[in-house]
Amino acid sequence: MITHGLFPTPVCCFDLGRDLSSKEKKLLLNQDQKSNASNTTSVDRNLLENTKLSSLRKFVETSLDEYIKEICSPAQDIKLRITQSWANYTKPGQHHHKHVHPNSLISGVFYVKTNKDSDRIYFYRDGYQQIKLPVDQWNLFNSDSWWLTAETGQLLLFPSFFRHMVETVEGDDTRVSLSFNTFPVGYIGDDEALTGLDL
Repeated sequence: MITHGLFPTPVCCFDLGRDLSSKEKKLLLNQDQKSNASNTTSVDRNLLENTKLSSLRKFVETSLDEYIKEICSPAQDIKLRITQSWANYTKPGQHHHKHVHPNSLISGVFYVKTNKDSDRIYFYRDGYQQIKLPVDQWNLFNSDSWWLTAETGQLLLFPSFFRHMVETVEGDDTRVSLSFNTFPVGYIGDDEALTGLDL
């Protein structure tokens, strides 16, 4: 049997390759917080505009450039602009509800503080399944969800429509991540096809 994995949803992983500086950690771990559905988020919705995070922002932007070039491969010169960026704080016993990121093309999460032995991010396949067969062994083709380990210093980029969540945090430490949304900047589409859009 030859199997072709047609139209997969790309989740790309990038490693910062260094520890966060003490200034970066202090800023990200000590934000004023507001309540979210099942955890808390930073009051500041534009964290990556802070000059103390300029090196981290450069890493994120370089990763976004690679994603758009290698995964989307646009015909035009398109850039992804970070529209919002915020921190998530999930204490032991809390979780991060299942959600998507509207008004964004590619979203990302950078892990500031995690327990790599137990922290994960779960992604979900949406859509109606006409027939649902009992499964003997799960794989990428028959699963409704799949998880990836959340590791400190790692950045994940994925399409903003991709539903995801975080299970209840175990252990004694608060899980901290930095999330962001993006929107394309440049000329998108095609005049002749009546899909032209200059952003």
